[in-house]
This record gives sequence, C-alpha cells and structure tokens, in this order.
Amino acid sequence: MTTNDHVEWLSRPALRRPVIIAAFHGWNDAADGASMAVRTLIDAWQARPLAEIDPEDFTDFATIRPSVRLRGTNQRDIVWPKVSMWHASTPGSDVILVLGPEPSLRWRLFTEQVISVAAQYDASMMVTLGALIADVAHSRTTRVMGTSSDETMIERFDLQRPQYEGPTGIIGVLNDACIQSSIPALSLWATVPAYASQIPSPKAANALIERAGEIIGTPPPLGALHNDVVEYDDQIQEMVDDDEDLAEYVRRLEEMGEESFGGANQLEFEFEEDTADDDDSGSMLVDEVEQFLRDQEGN
Repeated sequence: MTTNDHVEWLSRPALRRPVIIAAFHGWNDAADGASMAVRTLIDAWQARPLAEIDPEDFTDFATIRPSVRLRGTNQRDIVWPKVSMWHASTPGSDVILVLGPEPSLRWRLFTEQVISVAAQYDASMMVTLGALIADVAHSRTTRVMGTSSDETMIERFDLQRPQYEGPTGIIGVLNDACIQSSIPALSLWATVPAYASQIPSPKAANALIERAGEIIGTPPPLGALHNDVVEYDDQIQEMVDDDEDLAEYVRRLEEMGEESFGGANQLEFEFEEDTADDDDSGSMLVDEVEQFLRDQEGN
C-alpha cells in the first residue's frame, strides 16, 4: 500500500484516467532533452499546478542547492528544488505532468509518492522521458526509442522489450514501481549528439514531444520549439564548421546513416544501410541506451 505523506496538494481537479508524463533533471536528461520536453508541454497545454513533493527527505541540498531570489527591494526568498506536478486536458487524454530533479535519497519512498498520485487518479499509463548521448549527427532526424515490459504496450505502441542489466536512474525505479502496482508504463529515449551534449537540445525535446503525442493520441505542440530547433541546428553547424576534425567526425556519422548506432566514439562500427532493417535499427538503439546507462555508472 502506497502513501502520499510527502505530497502537498495544490488543487484537486476531476481527472479521467490521466496519462502521467514524467521527466527528471540529471542522470537521465542529456542536453536537457527530456526536461525541456515536459516543460514545453506544461506551457503549451496551459497546465495548472496539481501537487508538489516535499524535497526535504529526498534531496541532497549540497549537491542540488536551493537558490535565492530577490522580491521587492529587501525581501529574499529561498526557492527549493522540488518535483512538481501539473494537470491538463488534451484532445487525447487528461494528463498529469511530472518534472523536477532526480531525487538523491530514499528512492523507494519517493516512488511511493508518485505511485500514490497515479493510483488516486486511476492513471491509464505512465510515460517516462529520457535523453541519452549517442554517436549521431545533429543534421539527421533525432531518433526516439520506446521500451516497456508490458506485452500489451509493446504491441500497441511498437515498443522494444528492455534487455538492459546494470546501474539505473529514477526512471528505471519508477517504471519498476509501476509494474509492481499494475500500472502500464513505458519509457521514451531521444538521442543527443555526443559532440553537442553540453548544449540544451530542443531537437531531442521535440522528438520526445512528437512520440508522446502519438501515444496519448494528442496533436503534439511541435511549433512551440520550432525557432529553438532552427537556432540549435545553426549553432551546432557553426561549431562544426569552425573545427576541421569535428567536421570530419560529423561527416563520418552522416555517412553511417540513421540505421546505425554505436557506443560513444566507436566509429569503427559502420553498417551498410541496405543491410539494416527496422528491427535491426530498433535493436541498435536499445544497445545505445544500455551502453549509455553503463557509462554513467562511474559519473
């Protein structure tokens, strides 16, 4: 039985079997792709505050520090890093959006708080978003992989069954908690170019938004990030044009094509496009996710 002792309710809307879409800053959020996606959905869907999870028991404030903001001429406010929830109604479904820093402590208790909200509203599914660093070119279409352990979800949304073993983040723990609570769950992962991993990627966010919209049956607000995507591509291209070695690296990535994926800096794994079918492409991207997660173990 789950409890929501750490959930502070800001409103009590009547929601009909909402889809929960969640992203967390940090380990699972390369180039801010996943968190930017949820923030964009909050703004585009004019979502309203639903609840907050008190950060006191879940956050190492020496690592994720609160900030100070000035209000008026002599008033200072402390803004605590917290996971917040919003609600919105879309043509496809009611939605609960979850966004905040990955918790540092007591993950099982933290996931109980999220699951308790899902159970209270009889959520129809949980969609977690992530972004990973990969050997991909910024000039290519951003690839999104979907995984689930639920056979019905796999068949319905053309997802992959996860085969990964190794260290995990809060997304993995939250998805496992959903399984234990009989809540259908899936994860979407967008790829981010390794050479641009420190630059926030609206392109990855847009790709996640598009796939999430397909799953919940709601037109995605792709136009919200259109100008940002154009500026992002221009910025990365300018960076590439100024560095001959990087330009050669990107050219080789482009030649590899969208069908092939290797681990970071593993360009020796090149594939002929005519030998890779859709199933091979999906399997390669699954491998890319697994390698990314393993690489994070030492970080």
